[in-house]
Amino acid sequence: MRFKICCSFLLLIITTFLCYETIAQPELYPSCSNDNYTKNSTYQQNLNTLLSTLTSNTEITYGFYNFSYGKGNNKVYAIGLCRGDVNPNDCRRYLNNSRVLLTQNCPNQKEAIIWTDNCMLRYSNRSIFGLMESKPELFAWNALNVTKVGKYNKVLLGNLLYDLKTEAASGDYMKKYAVGNVTGNITGSNFRDIYSLMQCTPDMSSLECNECLEQAIDSLPSEFESSIGARVMKPSCNIRYESYLFYALPVHPPPPHTPASTNHSSSQGIYVLTNSIFIIIIIIFSESTMIDHGVRLLYF
Repeated sequence: MRFKICCSFLLLIITTFLCYETIAQPELYPSCSNDNYTKNSTYQQNLNTLLSTLTSNTEITYGFYNFSYGKGNNKVYAIGLCRGDVNPNDCRRYLNNSRVLLTQNCPNQKEAIIWTDNCMLRYSNRSIFGLMESKPELFAWNALNVTKVGKYNKVLLGNLLYDLKTEAASGDYMKKYAVGNVTGNITGSNFRDIYSLMQCTPDMSSLECNECLEQAIDSLPSEFESSIGARVMKPSCNIRYESYLFYALPVHPPPPHTPASTNHSSSQGIYVLTNSIFIIIIIIFSESTMIDHGVRLLYF
């Protein structure tokens, strides 16, 4: 009888998960320039060829793509950057989805960019390789607020963001990416851990990456002060922090800045599977209540 109940509960959880997956929509943020190209022009043909080539390239395995195509005034430049924890196959899939969304949202613009949770894709009629660019930029913040604002920001800014900034900037030509977490344990606060991610396009020098991330941290609007999570997205870099784990842990993760307690479990069999799926469902539905509450996009 107990086994039947567990299986029924498991089936209910799986059904709920699948239903949620079918209705969930990815967050996307496109920005289009004011300069337009003519429909069916050489520029458009070059753009379509370039984006198709970029998103189907199987030789690059580190998540950064920078290609150009065409000549003279019809030459197009494009950059694709996947989040540092995304594998190559998923990266190409995410970039291809972004290609479709970007050309739909910016149907005839000579320059455009789109950010999603997993990647950034941009193109332009001017060279954008090796340039540290901060505009356009997008700010997004979490719906939940912290109860100990001053202490939260002290832990966040003092112990985490600036450490990760240095780590990300020290990356190589293939990846400039860093993630980490810090444990707050502040009495009376509604948060325990803070997780953060920082990334630059790896064609930036260490100095330029550091500068871009510094600008991103400094540009956090005042209304973010009480938010439990926020994002700043720029063409050359991006930062994000939340009170929940939103990135894949490295294979050999560095120790957290502040030691956290470890929970051990001896559950086995059907109960482990049920509890695992239940935890996944809880995390997904919890994150759905923590998604960006506000968005502010500063255009080209």
